[in-house]
Amino acid sequence: MATYLLDTTVIIDFLNGKRRRRELLRSLLEQGHMLACCAVNVTEVYAGLRPQEAPKTEAFLRQLDYREITWEIARRAGLLKNEWGKKGHTLSLGDVTVAATALSYGLILMTDNVKHFPMTELARYPFPSQEIQ
Repeated sequence: MATYLLDTTVIIDFLNGKRRRRELLRSLLEQGHMLACCAVNVTEVYAGLRPQEAPKTEAFLRQLDYREITWEIARRAGLLKNEWGKKGHTLSLGDVTVAATALSYGLILMTDNVKHFPMTELARYPFPSQEIQ
């Protein structure tokens, strides 16, 4: 079974009941897959949190398999940012850190923001093309 690292967009869609993310994530869990997050996701979600959403959000995030961002992951993220910057792609620190986390732990990244994650070595959940933004 696979472990999917959820990008923040997927987490927010789940919490807001959008784009059938609840059904998708439930289906993956029923199939025996695991769902994960990292510090970047938690930070981004809490940055836009409204007070009334806190209990539901906290409960959901705490159910995910939390993956630590180690020194090696931080280093890898910096190297990814450097590499892609030289190719003319400006990637955010958050995105390269999520990518480095997925690569380091061997996780499949579930994201709608494919252009933010151009790394060919990065395994991504295969959303249908009409869902990709």
